[in-house]
Amino acid sequence: MLYKPRTSPKELIILELLNKRMELTSKEKQYYFSRKKGYEGEKMFDTSTEKLQCDCLILNDLLFEVSNTTFQIDSLIMMSENIYFYEVKNYEGNYYYQSEKLFKIPKREVVNPLNQVSRCESLLRQLLLSLGYNPRIDASVVFINPEFTLYQAPMDKPFILPTQINGYIRDLDRKPSKLTAKHKRFAEQLVALHQSESTYSKLPPYDYEQLQKGITCSECQSFSVKIDKRKCVCHVCGYKESVTDAVLRTIKEFQMLFPNKKMTTNIIHNWCQVVETKYPIRRILADNFNVAGTRKWTYYE
Repeated sequence: MLYKPRTSPKELIILELLNKRMELTSKEKQYYFSRKKGYEGEKMFDTSTEKLQCDCLILNDLLFEVSNTTFQIDSLIMMSENIYFYEVKNYEGNYYYQSEKLFKIPKREVVNPLNQVSRCESLLRQLLLSLGYNPRIDASVVFINPEFTLYQAPMDKPFILPTQINGYIRDLDRKPSKLTAKHKRFAEQLVALHQSESTYSKLPPYDYEQLQKGITCSECQSFSVKIDKRKCVCHVCGYKESVTDAVLRTIKEFQMLFPNKKMTTNIIHNWCQVVETKYPIRRILADNFNVAGTRKWTYYE
């Protein structure tokens, strides 16, 4: 049973918004695409674990702190006797394993994910023991991308290769498991200890003035959106969206990027750009948000 679903990381959402509203440096773009690819890989693995029919609890995307040390678990499956957790890698291309090291062909060494798994396993064990829970822990690295190949793959390492994932899930589904209220209580404790935001965010610096203003197309992300009566029409792909929906979506982007800025009619009108008058902006804000302040100091929250 899916107990904690995966949600898009706040950092990734902001990076996506910044990528379309400002010019990221090559290093910033590389980080953004790496985060995006990693998240896509985790979602791919979710489609496999969600097929499990056995008595289990699936907890995705956990971030914990133990002894002032933070660690992340991509996916965790709790069964009656075991806890299984997975580090998901969306690597693509040809790799080989040699002398406890991982290389991308021809010979570019990459960080061995087993080191990360070993660290997380130790910290997770400490966390579980502090909760009075001492199950067997099985940790694995899942290479999710079907275009990943690992030459010289060691049989004694907890690697799950793309061609092995379906079989692995079937085998896991056959394992006997009977969860009790105690297991669900531990799952509740883990979710309660999960930290929603990492302290190690690598967002680039940005401010309101430097970002491109306007309503973007929700389909192709183009800024070529014009108002035609009560519709926002994209002049690139032709997608149509009601003005209210488009403005509300653009307001959500503003809130995500500037959580501490007050939403006034003037600033949202400027942020949306293509809405000619302030009246529809004021109406949409009044209909969907609470009014605070009075007269020229009015804002919405």
